Amino acid sequence: MLATATALAMLGVAAPAFAHGWIGGSGSELTARQVMPGNTGLGAVAYEPQSLEAPGGFPETGPADGRIASAGIAQFSELDAQTATRWAKNEITPGPHRFGWTYTAPHNTDQWRYYITKNGWNPNEPLKRSSFELLQVVAHDHSAANTYPVHTITIPSDHSGYHVILAVWEVWDTTNAFYNVVDVNISGSPGSADTQAPTAPTSVRSTATGSSSVGLAWTASTDDRGVSGYRVERATATGAFAQVAQATGASHLDTGLSASTAYRYRVAAVDAAGNVSAYSAVFSVTTGSGSQPDTQAPTAPTGVHSMATTATSVDLMWTASTDDRGVAAYRVERATPTGAFAQVGQGAGTSLVDSGLTAATAYRYRVAAVDAAGNVSAFSTVFQVTTVAGSGGTAPAWNPSGAYTKGDRVSHGGAVYEAVQTHQGVGDPSWITARSLWTPVG
Repeated sequence: MLATATALAMLGVAAPAFAHGWIGGSGSELTARQVMPGNTGLGAVAYEPQSLEAPGGFPETGPADGRIASAGIAQFSELDAQTATRWAKNEITPGPHRFGWTYTAPHNTDQWRYYITKNGWNPNEPLKRSSFELLQVVAHDHSAANTYPVHTITIPSDHSGYHVILAVWEVWDTTNAFYNVVDVNISGSPGSADTQAPTAPTSVRSTATGSSSVGLAWTASTDDRGVSGYRVERATATGAFAQVAQATGASHLDTGLSASTAYRYRVAAVDAAGNVSAYSAVFSVTTGSGSQPDTQAPTAPTGVHSMATTATSVDLMWTASTDDRGVAAYRVERATPTGAFAQVGQGAGTSLVDSGLTAATAYRYRVAAVDAAGNVSAFSTVFQVTTVAGSGGTAPAWNPSGAYTKGDRVSHGGAVYEAVQTHQGVGDPSWITARSLWTPVG
């Protein structure tokens, strides 16, 4: 990450503020092709390793054959070179391995899907969709990706030699996904059986208590091969413990509780082999009475940014706030650079399309969270964005198989789009939604 930032600064290139991630983060045993030490001749992707974005839905849609490693992005086409000796390889054995991600924009996430090349694939041919078979799916709860940064993926024992692993990070709030390929050389026998359980979680505590919910947090466990999750159990003051959740991180919001009731909680860690730690110390807490007034405001929203900007609209997104009794809505305010802020929208979700704007004009936005009792959070950091210039005439219809140069404009579905980069279409009708290829301008 530091090397990438330094290289960008030397070249005078600004790193995109909200895009997006790669494999090779803290706690990772493996590293993606575009950031793998020893790989040379990478071209532009060496300075944008986080930007391998394309339509989701792989393998039915997404990058075409021969363009999978580059996510179909012409300026990153060096990644699509494919021979048995072209790329440096991660040396691994069959069995579980940790894949850690570095995120520059931890989008709300649906899931991660990991694929591996089939036995008998040809390493001297371009990567094809049919080259891969599904290896593992890592489900997520639609929260930010960085709440689950490391995944334990098991490499099958029937694979050996050079293979390519394809990781697909499927974003929840757009139709796109991010694609990373990882070159591996699989040798030896599976590692010794994992029989060591994780350490027990410690310091179980309440982060917020309402009349019908308890927010729990604890200090994470450790394990020689990585913790895959936590088993959360609950009991009344005199009842038996029963599992109420399988958390992926070191926190959980337990809901649907009774007011003015004592509950006990204990937590155990689980690894990928199914080994279970000892339980944490029991934590006791009593929910509030329904009559207690709610005086605690939510936390301020963070990460306000634009997913798309046209001549007349800005598509805003932000990271959700938290509240001891739940966030009811978000208040969005807008101002010109010298004007006063005024509310332009309010809704329950973490996004808003602000329309009816003026082309080529700077606007400032800030967002606050509101709970059911009317408590209002502090405002987010102000985010400024400038709408694009008007389209200046009728643009030709978009051709999914056409060749386009950066700056070309096309019309599709009643909107005008501008090419972000030079590329060749392959007939995929979903590419017009890929923000790495097209951006709406009117």
